[in-house]
Amino acid sequence: MASSFDQFQKRRLISSYFSVILIIFIVLTLLGALGLFVINTEKISGYVKENIPLTVYFKREAKDSVVTAFGKQLKDAPYIKDYNFVTKEDAAEKNKDILGDFETLIDNPLFDSYDIHLKSAYVQSDSIKNIDVEFRSNPMVADVSYDAVVVEMANENIKKISYWILIITGGLTFVAMLLINSSLRLSIYSHRFTIKTMQMVGATKSFIRRPFIWRGIKLGLIGALLAIAALLWLVNYVDEKLPFLNIWKDWVPTAIVMGGVLGFGIIIAAISTFFATQRFLNLRTDDLY
Repeated sequence: MASSFDQFQKRRLISSYFSVILIIFIVLTLLGALGLFVINTEKISGYVKENIPLTVYFKREAKDSVVTAFGKQLKDAPYIKDYNFVTKEDAAEKNKDILGDFETLIDNPLFDSYDIHLKSAYVQSDSIKNIDVEFRSNPMVADVSYDAVVVEMANENIKKISYWILIITGGLTFVAMLLINSSLRLSIYSHRFTIKTMQMVGATKSFIRRPFIWRGIKLGLIGALLAIAALLWLVNYVDEKLPFLNIWKDWVPTAIVMGGVLGFGIIIAAISTFFATQRFLNLRTDDLY
């Protein structure tokens, strides 16, 4: 009977440890994934902004030398990410479904143009207006076209998303601490009689706490390492699907997040174990039942 009971206790203890590791793993994985999203928010917003096109149209009388000189101006401009020159013939070919066969047209109604993408830092309402004014100062420029509404919405939505990410991160961190603390407290609950017995025979509180804290640190370490493994897989998957993020190339922020997950898992496990053990040390014997 004693052997059977001991095996039952051992299985229950292993199950308790497994539950703690599982909770730590899930919580830290979610927290780490959110952290990875936060550090890449700037890249995501930059990608969105840099894909908002700006088009400069030239007057029909603009000579090739004028258009070429404008291209050199774009090449030297600090706010240009990339640009592409589109002749009016190419533009007509692309819009054949609207214009029909442009070869049958007496006069091609389209203009030579430059399709431009600005660097993300310059995709702001005031910056684009200044660039617009600069381009229009060229007497051979017929028009400058961009979607001001899309630019404004992009900046507003990015601000809102960043704001809510901070709130969610704070809330999830708090919930993570509560969940890990609760799971560790439950795992120590089964040892409450052992703790009280050691205390009654004269063991100091620090002596009693030490093995429990070390066990908590080990559980936190295992959960954190499993979470890091899951996050590494997630980073590799996202990097393949969204190569513009260059997560592996810019590995330092990712390494900081992984280190934060490891440190948070160990520290919160140690602190939670300390307070959980302290709670049972301060209980009266009658309150253990």
